[in-house]
Amino acid sequence: MYIAKVIGMVVATRKEEDFVGKKLLIVQPIDDKEEVLGHPEVAVDSVGAGTGELVLVTKGSAARSVFGKPDSAIDAAIVGIIDSLEVNKDV
Repeated sequence: MYIAKVIGMVVATRKEEDFVGKKLLIVQPIDDKEEVLGHPEVAVDSVGAGTGELVLVTKGSAARSVFGKPDSAIDAAIVGIIDSLEVNKDV
């Protein structure tokens, strides 16, 4: 699981059946200082997230299990909206 910021959305009229009725968002992985890590990815939203929000993203089989479809094409899923983030730098 990782922290990301929602930076956009994907609209696809024609898509795999597993994606029908699901919102596809573009997420940018970030670190605890909200600095960019890696490249943006597309994630299926399960919590009603929106652009600009910090979210928790899970990948692989964990992402597919969120939607109860272990054999689906889903690779990443947004599973939480972050209200606040606190990191203890002394640890």
